[in-house]
Amino acid sequence: MRAFLELSHLRLEDSLLDHTPGFLKLVAEAQGEVKEVSIEDVQVQLKTPKDFILIDVREDHEWQLSHLPHAVHLSKGIIERDIETQFPDPQTPLVLYCGGGYRSILAAQSLRKMGYTQVRSMAGGFRAWTERQLPTITD
Repeated sequence: MRAFLELSHLRLEDSLLDHTPGFLKLVAEAQGEVKEVSIEDVQVQLKTPKDFILIDVREDHEWQLSHLPHAVHLSKGIIERDIETQFPDPQTPLVLYCGGGYRSILAAQSLRKMGYTQVRSMAGGFRAWTERQLPTITD
């Protein structure tokens, strides 16, 4: 029998080969605490990017290959360490994204625990963004 988890934006059935059960459990638990925004919502918000901060939490090599317009890079490995120096106001609206939406949910959960009240995760992540052939930036 195939294990199956469903997050609001992802069917994880096909991803189970890529992620361990423990990791998927963490993601599912974090999703209960983190609000997600759709790619369409982010597209609309990017028309006035001063209204929020878009943060790419992927690894350095992923960022260097390509990223979303107006994004800043704070990888999941350093975001908790550096967020307060970059964005000291815990009321700052933040939208996080990663490759598929898993790491950004976990990073958003951490920021919520640190007191950031307006942090969201972009459902589907970079992969869903590029599948829709939306604009990206290559350094």
